[in-house]
Amino acid sequence: MSARTFQQVDVFSGNAFSGNPVAVVFDADGLSTAQMAQFANWTNLTETTFVLAATDPRADYQVRIFTPSQELPFAGHPTLGTCHAWLQAGGNPKADRIIQQCAAGLIEIKTEDDILSFAAPHRRRSGPLDPATLDQITRGLGLSGDDVIAHQWCDNGPPWQSVLLTSDALVLAAKPDPAIIADVDFLGLIGPCRHGPFAFEVRGFFPGATRFNEDPVTGSLNAALAQWLIASDLAPKNYKAHQGTALGRDGHIHLQMDEQGQVWVGGQSITCITGRVNI
Repeated sequence: MSARTFQQVDVFSGNAFSGNPVAVVFDADGLSTAQMAQFANWTNLTETTFVLAATDPRADYQVRIFTPSQELPFAGHPTLGTCHAWLQAGGNPKADRIIQQCAAGLIEIKTEDDILSFAAPHRRRSGPLDPATLDQITRGLGLSGDDVIAHQWCDNGPPWQSVLLTSDALVLAAKPDPAIIADVDFLGLIGPCRHGPFAFEVRGFFPGATRFNEDPVTGSLNAALAQWLIASDLAPKNYKAHQGTALGRDGHIHLQMDEQGQVWVGGQSITCITGRVNI
């Protein structure tokens, strides 16, 4: 067991304790997968990341991403939070843009003022949900078919199954019934906002056999939603989404498709805890 540098970063908010926290452990090359998994389970945050030396010469650093129960090939808010922590710890990128190596490949990250944005990876699965799954989701949310504008697989690592509802009010009113949709792996809801600076309200859920978790602010979900909605002319090429309202959070997510068709997902981050951790 040895002491390692540690940060806990709040992502998608410029105000501490308003976004989605991620634990970041540096100098993790000597840790085993079991040690990483145990520590991630102990933090009980939605994700904990471990920064290692890059094995790809194009990358600035490598990251492994864990939930309390599994390792993920990619996740959005841990990507931005880890990059923020790496820069805060004195990380010096090789080029104008930072390259993060993870199990999903190389992720490009750019900085603009106080916003970090990652290049959304390609979806591994897309297309509409099958009728039985859509019926299961609507019943599990207490919705009718008329409440749904469109639906789509948004799998970019986490296998998001996403539903576009007619309004932000329906998104916020949804009360998932885990007895009905416990086997829906990752569930994303989005609805257009009628007022204010945001185009959409978003919620992301992690169903399970014994509990149903809601994520405060979700980078991977918003990334895949933007790819789907912009390509389908259901969203503009530059918009802001809001997430976390139902949990008392205030997540701001910046979504933009550039001239090359690349979707960028960005937001502010702030370090809330720094120190050393014995692992």
